[in-house]
Amino acid sequence: MIEVKGVTKVYAATGGLLGQKPVQALRGVSWQLGDGQALSLIGESGCGKTTLGRIIAGLETYTKGDVVFDGVALSTVAAADRRRFFRQVQLIQQDPYGALNPARPLGEALADPLRLTAKALGKDASWIRARSEELLHLVGLDPRNTLYKYPHNLSGGQRQRFVIARALTVEPKILVADEAVSMIDVSLRLGILSLLSDLRSRLSISIIFITHDVAAARYVAPDGHVCVIYRGEVVEYGPTDAVIAAPVHPYTQALLSAMPVLRGLEDAGPDRYIPQQDLDLRADDEGGCLFRARCRFATERCAVEHPPLVAIEGGSRQHACFYPEPRRVVAVPVQGIPS
Repeated sequence: MIEVKGVTKVYAATGGLLGQKPVQALRGVSWQLGDGQALSLIGESGCGKTTLGRIIAGLETYTKGDVVFDGVALSTVAAADRRRFFRQVQLIQQDPYGALNPARPLGEALADPLRLTAKALGKDASWIRARSEELLHLVGLDPRNTLYKYPHNLSGGQRQRFVIARALTVEPKILVADEAVSMIDVSLRLGILSLLSDLRSRLSISIIFITHDVAAARYVAPDGHVCVIYRGEVVEYGPTDAVIAAPVHPYTQALLSAMPVLRGLEDAGPDRYIPQQDLDLRADDEGGCLFRARCRFATERCAVEHPPLVAIEGGSRQHACFYPEPRRVVAVPVQGIPS
């Protein structure tokens, strides 16, 4: 349904900590997502995953490459005609409170996009009210206790559920969930993750889940794919379970090693790996592997050659490392989030 082909995003130089050099947020990212499928974009803060999500949602432009919707490349479509493509994609923001107008009742916020649909279908106000109630029930909210309230009257979890309901008003084919549970209390996260998984199943909707939490990504789509991004480029890609069970790129191994493990409940795995140093966006990115300064397996070859993304296991997985080595970093149950 949607294909990202070699997408590159370069921001112009603005000074500051990164000096006067242009910032490469994305470097030739490619992947595909079919109807009803799920893809998790994981990586550290600043790796470019949110920028990619905003490009998919039409909120950001790209410098090179292309995005293809249902076989139609956006580069061949006039800017004024792209709205019908981007309407298929809705973004679930990281901050559910900042995504809502604090001065407007929630019912009005939900009715605004529905009015456009009602006008196109020739429906009246009663249809808008009925559809609003249907959407709120779908995300687990009581319309009687929601429509007349303001955002500050809801808890963090309730606000996130409402934001999801608003995203569903235009009946999208793809939901882009950008750190959808990072600002919610830990006790409420599982409910939101379960809701996303349920919506995918009931509505046959595709989900792009942006996160740095590997366990959360796995809960939303154990049957989906994981795309690991480092400094704007894909370093590992493959089925979720296969990547988590035996990651081959040192950066993926480092991300998995950061997962907390309760002693006595789970085996931490024999190969947990800590990067040699912190992420430095000002580090030299000319030639060589971008991860080499933080990698304990790097050699002179890594400093002069850039590792290409190569296919393994019959093409179902890909990695960008000269010295790939499957390692069991952490034991993760087949279903659900680790204890």
